[in-house]
Amino acid sequence: MRTQATALLLAFLGSALAARARAQGYLVRLDTRAQAVQYRGVTADSVLATDTVTSSTGGPVTSDGYAVSCLSGSAYCSFYRAGPILSGAPVTTTADISLWGFGIPGLSFRATARMGSSIGNATAWPGVEPATQLLEGYAQYATEHLSVQVGRQSMSSRLGFMGFDGGMVTLRDPQRGLDLIGYGGWGLTDGDVLPVTSPTTNPLDNFQPPDRQLVAGAQAGWTSTRVDIRANYLREVDPSVDYFVSERAGLDVSIRPHRDWTLTGGADYDLAEEFWGSAEATLSYLAANGRGYASLGIRSYRPHFDLWTIWGAFSPVPYHAVDATASFSPIDRLRLRANGEHYAYDDAGVSTPLVSFETTGWRFGWGATVTVAPQWMLDGGYHAEFGPGASSRGFEGAVTFTKHSLTLSAQAGTVDVPLEFRFDDASVWQYGVSAQWRTSSRVNVGLDASRYVEDRQRPDAAAFDWNQVWIDARVSLLLGGGAGSASDLQHLPSAVRRMPGGREAP
Repeated sequence: MRTQATALLLAFLGSALAARARAQGYLVRLDTRAQAVQYRGVTADSVLATDTVTSSTGGPVTSDGYAVSCLSGSAYCSFYRAGPILSGAPVTTTADISLWGFGIPGLSFRATARMGSSIGNATAWPGVEPATQLLEGYAQYATEHLSVQVGRQSMSSRLGFMGFDGGMVTLRDPQRGLDLIGYGGWGLTDGDVLPVTSPTTNPLDNFQPPDRQLVAGAQAGWTSTRVDIRANYLREVDPSVDYFVSERAGLDVSIRPHRDWTLTGGADYDLAEEFWGSAEATLSYLAANGRGYASLGIRSYRPHFDLWTIWGAFSPVPYHAVDATASFSPIDRLRLRANGEHYAYDDAGVSTPLVSFETTGWRFGWGATVTVAPQWMLDGGYHAEFGPGASSRGFEGAVTFTKHSLTLSAQAGTVDVPLEFRFDDASVWQYGVSAQWRTSSRVNVGLDASRYVEDRQRPDAAAFDWNQVWIDARVSLLLGGGAGSASDLQHLPSAVRRMPGGREAP
């Protein structure tokens, strides 16, 4: 895959240069990011069960005070010591390329690839393997009523993010607000651009499917002044056994009964498991002058797992929630906001006579944004959450200065995380600075630096710190040209403007 992605990226770069010579259109966006990360590692250790002693809290510990975990019948107990400070420097470059103007109106090509590497310890930070990934790469033919795409592409809907290698056909009737989409091919891992057979996506070893799943799906939508409706269908099949990986259907509806009011809702059904998945409904109000916004919603969430994984065997139960959000701007330079939610899990049907635990939870937050002057803005807030297993609460704030193409910001925050089942509570402070400088319409430079200071509250010797330092630098470069003017990026063809990111050209 690395070789194919690199070859395709080089081919597209070569085509872009050739297009320049032939006065055809091209758009190239390069984004390079480098990070420096430093954090505490841990080292697994063990001790003979006969060498442990009883602590003041009644549990077993090592002679130097580390709490240990002892399995019944095992001669050894395990624990973690503080490990060495780990340092990593991941570097990634993303190239986004669009080409058009090949003598056939509506024909264009699009590719997005990412290359990553790590300076120093490659295992200190995830996400740099594989070194080259082809995120998208397809040819598109687009007219007012028809679009056809062939290659690596993705589809996003209420059923999730689906990437696949194959084809997609879109039929549109703009006058009636109708569209119909059909797609199919060889699927990628849920939420990723790697096939499920890749070693990188192989945490379950022998449980991994031997072949990529086959994907087929469809969407149908109707858009009008007052109502939007979209229906989705998706099925995935494992070709090695000719059995479903998943099969689901979903519906989204948006109704605008009044200029200021919107009612949205949707639901999905798991045809393979034969139960309802997630569903939600929200009523929102947005004042015509933009000063006020409010929403009230209900939702039910049930996680979805492919049938080839073992996670479905745990029979996940859904939770149901009621949430509300409000924001208000009493004066031009001040906006207040607040949100809250209460949720409860269904009965899991499991008996735990020796343990009692929470099945309900809540979360809320409030904050304010103040524009002190045209160039200065202050933002701060508080959030709190209590639920099964853990809770959190904390403050955050930021000061931002903006002048022309330069933006400077300083942030700070704190969070306390009490745990329900473990004596491992923690308090974390975060503070940092960032700078964004748009040197021209084609170049954007950024720099961030943050430090996390943690106080881990344990009654044993494992209360070592997990302090971290992050430094992030990035450069974005936009190149483009077309027939008539090499510097004019405004007059992109309609096929390119419909592409993700096409409207971002200055």
